[in-house]
Amino acid sequence: MRQGTYVIRSNEPLNVVYHRMILEGDTSAITAPGQFVNIKLESFPLRRPMSIHDWDESGFCVIYKPVGRGTEYMTALPAGTALDVLCGLGNGYSLPEGVRRPLLLGGGSGCAPLYALAKACVGKGVKPTAVLGYNTKDEVYGEDLFARLGLETYVTTADGSYGRAGFVTDVMSELEYDYFFTCGPMPMYRAIERTARTSGQYSFEERMGCGFGACMGCSVMTKSGPRRVCKDGPVFRREEILWPTQA
Repeated sequence: MRQGTYVIRSNEPLNVVYHRMILEGDTSAITAPGQFVNIKLESFPLRRPMSIHDWDESGFCVIYKPVGRGTEYMTALPAGTALDVLCGLGNGYSLPEGVRRPLLLGGGSGCAPLYALAKACVGKGVKPTAVLGYNTKDEVYGEDLFARLGLETYVTTADGSYGRAGFVTDVMSELEYDYFFTCGPMPMYRAIERTARTSGQYSFEERMGCGFGACMGCSVMTKSGPRRVCKDGPVFRREEILWPTQA
């Protein structure tokens, strides 16, 4: 983890629903796709955790959906604004030995960190299949990025306004794969649990007080007891997770 000052290079709408912010600064603490940053906003007591969409040696990118006062405030921050950021938090995804045909399953904002994972997989000679799920056509982003990596890419929308009508699990049930990685909302995770035929990794979202494991406010239950999403996660193996219905 690194705490430092990062400067907004750009902050603009990605589409009518999502925004993309690129910040310049030290990214040496980012070591794996699926890690996150925690951004301090003036006049807001809690930082805003954001998954890392992509990064290089000069900075990183986050994609976010304005859903409350904090993220609405973020949309108005101009280029050149300096922000206090905790960078390179969490454990991220890891590609198990021998996996050759993984699925990347994203839901809404959860599609964002899967792009960096896709790049990491391709860099190791593995080409995943991407399945990106959204509510409507207005929300769709990232399809072109995955396609440029040479990935077979499917897009689903709940209302059928773009791509395939339905959910990521509708496509998942028809594909051959030997592992899965996913990031998205809890209802999607429950559907994946009912559908999945292999092991996989889930990235969890929880409200966080500190972002580095001090307050225990983001704990989730696993088969080995409570674990902190910010420190022990956000990524957990399927075999670790104790879903609430099992508790």
